[in-house]
Amino acid sequence: MQLLDGKFVSEKLKSQIAEEAAEVLQSTGRKPHLVAILVGHDGGSETYVASKIKNCEKVGFDSTLYRYESDITEGELLKKIEEINLDPKPDGILVQLPLPKHISADKVTERISPEKDVDGFHPVNLGRMQRNLPSFLPATPYGILLMLAEYNIETAGKHCVVVGRSNIVGSPMSILMARNTNPGNCTVTICHSRTPDIKKFTLDADILVVAIGKKNFITADMVKDGAVVIDVGMNRETSTETKSGYKLYGDVDFENVAPKSSWITPVPGGVGLMTIVGLLKNTLASAKKEIY
Repeated sequence: MQLLDGKFVSEKLKSQIAEEAAEVLQSTGRKPHLVAILVGHDGGSETYVASKIKNCEKVGFDSTLYRYESDITEGELLKKIEEINLDPKPDGILVQLPLPKHISADKVTERISPEKDVDGFHPVNLGRMQRNLPSFLPATPYGILLMLAEYNIETAGKHCVVVGRSNIVGSPMSILMARNTNPGNCTVTICHSRTPDIKKFTLDADILVVAIGKKNFITADMVKDGAVVIDVGMNRETSTETKSGYKLYGDVDFENVAPKSSWITPVPGGVGLMTIVGLLKNTLASAKKEIY
């Protein structure tokens, strides 16, 4: 078993991003610029946004954070997004999910200009991705691809099983792994809450990507020997053992699955760190006008 080390890969790639950001500053007189919008005070969202802002600073990007209370109206939020769309300075817009129940995440996602959609969630970018055209890729699947590429994991001709069908991870991941690219060229099966006997499929996976949001859902008896296991799960539980007061668990029972795997991502220290790299790379690509 070898670790797919998100800390190692993310630090290496962030150094490369910082070099490219410095070149952008030199050639254009401005830094790549990410705008983040945070609504309410969800603990997880606060942590994620703070990390994204900190990482922008680390690689030499400008960043702006707009904070709103959870009683902001949908109309007010959409108006703010429109304002940022029209401002030439920001290269990317990130609205941290989840949003309060009275605000439609779909409306918010679709209001962001595709040219500034560095989270890769807009239907235009998803459509371009499906057709293998230049696009901003959803940040988490993009981060996973970057990790697979960094470790030279062979994907062509392999059976990739994706557990979870969310628009943020599972669905785009299944498309990306099937595309005629490297990493890619897999035969892909996608499983979800309505799939009977998921174990039958996971046991056949050469590459298993798990994004179902259930602590230790994948157990050792569900994984074949030598599989590559990518755990996207970030399940927070309160804990007296940690300084933060909570502990993170993956969707995979790491302790028992790891010995059977050829490669596996830890939680924390795996996919979460790569998601931020995907976001930074999209923002850099936007600043360099590589996609649009």
